[in-house]
Amino acid sequence: MSTRRWYFEDFFPGQEIELGSRTVTEQEIIEFATDFDPQPFHVDRDAARDSIFGGVIASGWHTCSMIMRIVVDSVLGNSSSMGSPGLEKVRWILPVRPNDTLSVRYITTQVKASSSKPDRGVVWSTWEARNQDGELVCTVEGMGMYGRRPQEVASA
Repeated sequence: MSTRRWYFEDFFPGQEIELGSRTVTEQEIIEFATDFDPQPFHVDRDAARDSIFGGVIASGWHTCSMIMRIVVDSVLGNSSSMGSPGLEKVRWILPVRPNDTLSVRYITTQVKASSSKPDRGVVWSTWEARNQDGELVCTVEGMGMYGRRPQEVASA
């Protein structure tokens, strides 16, 4: 996890933050899908081989969960995050396969301090996940609420 403490003021439009990576195994793919998205191409090797994917692939929701973990470990887990009012768009561009390594970039697209609640602001961002070959596999666009930096922290 990052040792930096993130506040609303630390984000600005155009900012790009390389977060980290995670490799996924076939076992993880099958276990996640068995619990949450048991479509044949996620849980059955034979059915997956005969599908349009030619093998087991991660559920899109598993891909989003892995991205979320990287974002939490790198930014949200040590921030003034107040949660999110929601996502605007999720795109699953390419399948994530066993032994793929996903690397995530956080791109700040917009920031706005709250006019009604001066202790917080909203940060809009896009999260991009690429595989080990640099291919874009997933994008997530959404927003998060962050607390403003306390005066005692700002003056320290």
